[in-house]
Amino acid sequence: MSKPFQGPPAWRRIGQHDMLPEAGHDDAARFNFLASLNKHLAGAVFPGVEAAYSRRVKPAFVQAQGRSPKNRHEVRRALLGDPYFQAWSALRRNAMELRQQAGRALVLRQIEPLAAKAAEINRRGDNLELDPDLAVPSYVRAADNHCMPGSYYTELIEGDVSPAANYDCGLFVTTGGAMGRYSDGGGQAVARYLEKQGFRPQRVLDLGCGVGHTIVPIAAAFPEAEVVAVDVAAPMLRYAAARAHLLGVDNLRFIQKNAESTGFPDQSFDLVMTAIFLHETSTKAIKRIMAECFRLLRPGGLTLHLEQPQYTEEMDLYEQAMRDWDCYYNEEPFWSRMHELDLRALMAEAGFDAGAYFETGVEAVVDAELFPPAAEAERDSEQEDYGRKPSWHAFGCWK
Repeated sequence: MSKPFQGPPAWRRIGQHDMLPEAGHDDAARFNFLASLNKHLAGAVFPGVEAAYSRRVKPAFVQAQGRSPKNRHEVRRALLGDPYFQAWSALRRNAMELRQQAGRALVLRQIEPLAAKAAEINRRGDNLELDPDLAVPSYVRAADNHCMPGSYYTELIEGDVSPAANYDCGLFVTTGGAMGRYSDGGGQAVARYLEKQGFRPQRVLDLGCGVGHTIVPIAAAFPEAEVVAVDVAAPMLRYAAARAHLLGVDNLRFIQKNAESTGFPDQSFDLVMTAIFLHETSTKAIKRIMAECFRLLRPGGLTLHLEQPQYTEEMDLYEQAMRDWDCYYNEEPFWSRMHELDLRALMAEAGFDAGAYFETGVEAVVDAELFPPAAEAERDSEQEDYGRKPSWHAFGCWK
């Protein structure tokens, strides 16, 4: 008797809305293949990297150096010469490049109709505010994040939304459905966390919002709240505003601003948050962003940030090296430095009470119909392809 299929769901099962690019048979097939490839790399191939390290790479290092590796950088450099690591790393990088090529091939064929559609939807409301004079920070311009040509901000035509459309339709390849039907499982998890805390924010600010995957479900969970989301990338905001409107979330405004200096009045929000954003900024920028969070928060307010775990003394050096992979091979140049920062000290420097600092875990709320129980059980297992599991390290402070 054959085993039931335990791979990712079909791409066509992801949440459909009118801003999502129209995909043909071959487009969907490419996404399905790449999602399955990523799952295979994580579940079947990646465990061999640890075996290669423990059986070959580390013993060879100890024999040559007379000691064990002393940090994640030595582990990574030692792994570079191992053929198994080379094969896994090359396949993982190629899978990301192919994911971007598949998404762009789909989106660029309909770039003008998508831009026109977003413009028409956004003309119906007042939830989008752009600033054509806003300078894109140098750290945003430094890399094609996630191997996405031109990153989030590059505009190919007037009113462009193609980077956002590419990100929205292709995120499925990386997550394989583990982020839910609308890739918003992280936002749903944050909303649940806030509700468990008995905290119902009245004014919410999301810094570095992207296409709104995280902030839309939060705004939906607190319909009485006034919610603002900012980003420096106009294509993301145009798409995000149209997408939110199509999903029926209208208590949410998207504004083009730099998270380091938003210009909003002091103490004007009772929740200021980021989601998988800080690692795409520089160390200097993170310090300014935290100071901005403190300035904007009302007394009794909360700042909450979702990221991958920090590199602590308790984390194995091999795991640190694997989590560092994105920094060196996935166009995330600030990843490594961000994840070695002392976050408690960082927030205390920004003005927060170090005693009010906390850390917790947030795991994506998964659509059970989309992500089958067998795959969910695998997701919850100890084995993971570091940096890809749909769960996050959350940290923050009450003011």
